[in-house]
Amino acid sequence: MGLLALGLTSAAPVPPRRIVSLNTCADQYVLALADPGQIAALSPYGHDPELSAAVAKARRFPVLKRPAEEVLALRPDLVIGFPDGAGGVVGAPDGRWRKLGLASATSFAAIRDQVRQVAAAVGQRARGEALIKSMERDLAALPRRKGGGVAAYYQRRGYMTGTGTLVDELIRRAGLVNLAEKLGKPALAQVPLEQMIAARPDYLIVEEGSENIVDQGTEMLHHPALRSIPRIRVPQAWTVCGGPAYVQAARSIIAQADVAGKDRAQRKAAPRR
Repeated sequence: MGLLALGLTSAAPVPPRRIVSLNTCADQYVLALADPGQIAALSPYGHDPELSAAVAKARRFPVLKRPAEEVLALRPDLVIGFPDGAGGVVGAPDGRWRKLGLASATSFAAIRDQVRQVAAAVGQRARGEALIKSMERDLAALPRRKGGGVAAYYQRRGYMTGTGTLVDELIRRAGLVNLAEKLGKPALAQVPLEQMIAARPDYLIVEEGSENIVDQGTEMLHHPALRSIPRIRVPQAWTVCGGPAYVQAARSIIAQADVAGKDRAQRKAAPRR
């Protein structure tokens, strides 16, 4: 799914001077494509390292605390966010700003489309094309895994990410099979611990930091029956949104799966004592 552009025409608009981003997905594109001087504010979670894949760049810019109130005061000329106006923000009645709605990207093709549309909206088309070429080049250079295997993206409280999602495409790009596909699960499904143990995937993909047990939801990820399944740890910020971090996520999953696969093969080949 791509972007819904409201108030944008095929003709190149005057580059905006004050851009406001309403969500962390939009933050990634704005930080990658706009000039620093164009950015008036980022989303409320722009400084959160667990959700923002570009937090290092984001820290130099202010973030919204009460979007519904602050956007008007910031007097932007471009607001980037969800199609319906995230955070309760609606378009200025007198048309003071343009809006660019951001839908959820579930594939690299969608990310590529979003880069082009955001780049056009912020007046940086050439920068957008350069970013796309860089991402395509990096993805093409990733090693092709031959080991195969089944992976489950398992989250707190037993939720598993299914097919038709960005994570699903990343799993397939790494040469793995998504357990959700084998089990016929939708995009997000709660899979009981017993079912996960019975399915016994070759890899568990978990959010980085999930080793910390903070409640019953995270405790189940540490059940003794799951300990022997190799884990691939990926920051949530890399997968919660489509964007430039897609390449980092793909590279990390492939590298970790390679290491875990070799370790597993060595254990199987080792003589028993």
